Amino acid sequence: MHRPTVNDIAREAGVSLATVDRVLNARPGVREKTITAVNDAIQKLGYVRDQAAANLARGRDYRFAILLPDTDSQFVQTLVEALEDAATLAATSRTRVEFHRFPDENMHELSKLMSQLAETDLAGLALMAPETPLTRDAIRNVKAKGIPVVAIASNMPNSDIDHYVGIDAYASGRTAGVLMGRFSSEQKGRILVIANSMHLRESIERRRGFDEVIQRNFPQIEVLQTLETHGSPTTLRHVVAEMLAHTPDVTGIYVLGSGHRALASALSEFGLLGRVTVIGHELTAHTRHALELGHMDAVITHNLGHLARSSLRVLRAKADRTPIDESQETLRIEIVIRENLPPTSA
Repeated sequence: MHRPTVNDIAREAGVSLATVDRVLNARPGVREKTITAVNDAIQKLGYVRDQAAANLARGRDYRFAILLPDTDSQFVQTLVEALEDAATLAATSRTRVEFHRFPDENMHELSKLMSQLAETDLAGLALMAPETPLTRDAIRNVKAKGIPVVAIASNMPNSDIDHYVGIDAYASGRTAGVLMGRFSSEQKGRILVIANSMHLRESIERRRGFDEVIQRNFPQIEVLQTLETHGSPTTLRHVVAEMLAHTPDVTGIYVLGSGHRALASALSEFGLLGRVTVIGHELTAHTRHALELGHMDAVITHNLGHLARSSLRVLRAKADRTPIDESQETLRIEIVIRENLPPTSA
């Protein structure tokens, strides 16, 4: 049997080629009954569209915008580098990626930026931001313009996003809980928890998963309240020093976000550097150095190159209204310790 074509679809559905084209490209002006007839014909014939050929034929370009917080976080900087590399590769397939930064934790500025971008010819938008009423409204407005929205690195399950690209933060928090409990063995003690902000979905989910595992499997360990630093090394040193000065029996520290150099400084002042278990997230130059020196015990991470490439693939699929290969876009949680550090890139 020959491979079905748009001519076969038109014949089966009893419509013109122009109508089939409008349905395939989701253009307005087609009755619901006709759309159903065309889609039924597609299903019956087993038609699979060659999207690349279709885009080439009509000379389609893809313009994507990626919005990230303007912060000194080394994770964000490492993510930017991975996204820039992915964008360079994607440029050969008529894809242009713009990077925009917004003031960290300023959702009013983010919403304003999203509103401005929604008035342009974007094919898709990706962002890493806290899920707040402002961001949810901004996402809704962007999608109302027919622009798909993808969350990267931090999920927004209560927003009308088209897809999330990243690891399961709850599972990564549970992983941290198991590691902290195992490294502590049967030792009683208290655990400090440090976060940039508990407005971030991944911080909330990591803490929830961590607490559940500790409470269930390691009841001898007491997990203290989260200390928020808002990305400030000075604040981190102050709150950690204040807590250590008044809290005996600290045996471990769980870092939900950034600030590992400031933490090392604070621990050094109290003679605890290398003597308490420290577990964090995301393999960056700073966490790598801390692992090498023995100032951290484990880092829970994932491949940022995979995340970057997956983000662009998902954006393109959403722009084309084609299915996503879930197995290809699923990111794995990785555990890195000093003994299995991957080689640095040249």
